[in-house]
Amino acid sequence: MDIIENLRVQGISEKLIEDILYFRKYFDLNKDLEYRITKSSTYFYGKDILSMCISAILEDENILLSGPKATGKNILADNLSEIFGRPQWNTSFHINTDSSTLIGTDTFIDNEVKLRRGSVYECAINGGFGVFDEINMAKNDAIVVLHSALDYRRVIDVPGYDRVGLHPATRFIGTMNYEYAGTKELNEALVSRFMVIDIPAIEEDKLMLILKEEFKDAEEEKLIQFAGIFLDLQLKSQNGEISSKSVDLRGLIGSLKAIRRGLEPKLAINMGMTGKSFDLYEKEIVGDIIKTRIADKWESKDIFPNKVKMSY
Repeated sequence: MDIIENLRVQGISEKLIEDILYFRKYFDLNKDLEYRITKSSTYFYGKDILSMCISAILEDENILLSGPKATGKNILADNLSEIFGRPQWNTSFHINTDSSTLIGTDTFIDNEVKLRRGSVYECAINGGFGVFDEINMAKNDAIVVLHSALDYRRVIDVPGYDRVGLHPATRFIGTMNYEYAGTKELNEALVSRFMVIDIPAIEEDKLMLILKEEFKDAEEEKLIQFAGIFLDLQLKSQNGEISSKSVDLRGLIGSLKAIRRGLEPKLAINMGMTGKSFDLYEKEIVGDIIKTRIADKWESKDIFPNKVKMSY
């Protein structure tokens, strides 16, 4: 399904879709940058969240996606790049991220000093969507260089070089999760430059929609049990009984892929979810939840009775 058609299926306003198509037509894209448009294999499901993101981007706003683990923040960021047909530059923030990582740094090329452009610089001049992954893991002195790019000025002053104005199609998308180690409270001045969108914990109907889309050849009743594992673990984590380490949607999907390949379900789920926690007590709790959902006698063919031919 085309990503625009998916928006229609989810009930996104036709007016918003018309504005998206106009945006894509109005801002031409250099063919050399088409490879940077993320082609999503998975779609984010959530009419209200998508509508908020699309409206903010159309109104020249930057957005900050906040929410717990496994809510699809990165998938949503990738989808937005494809929806608007813009190249994407991704920056994963960490404690050592500094201004040179974002803007650029001097380097020696062809016997002269030149600027090696950073991800934000490239995004700014090419009208891209800049994704700041886990933005609340960066130091404040690294982020402060972005203030002029993120507010009404829409410029970047590169020390020793020229002042760079942002391409009118340029947008920035931040993602953050306060549950991860190393995260901190965001600077108020930075937050004020974003429209903040809180993404709630995933619910059963949305989770089943994702799993059925990804595993069309799976037995639906069995998929419900795997979804139940994730939802049970999510509830345990929300109640403070376990950490969020095993509440891993990527791990669940990876486990199902291994099962489709032929691995025993209990071994696959141990790799994808139980093994994400290194605390023995927590492993026992996760293992007990899995035992209530997955029978030891289950084999790959029980979950995928009509398995399609596997490819690489």
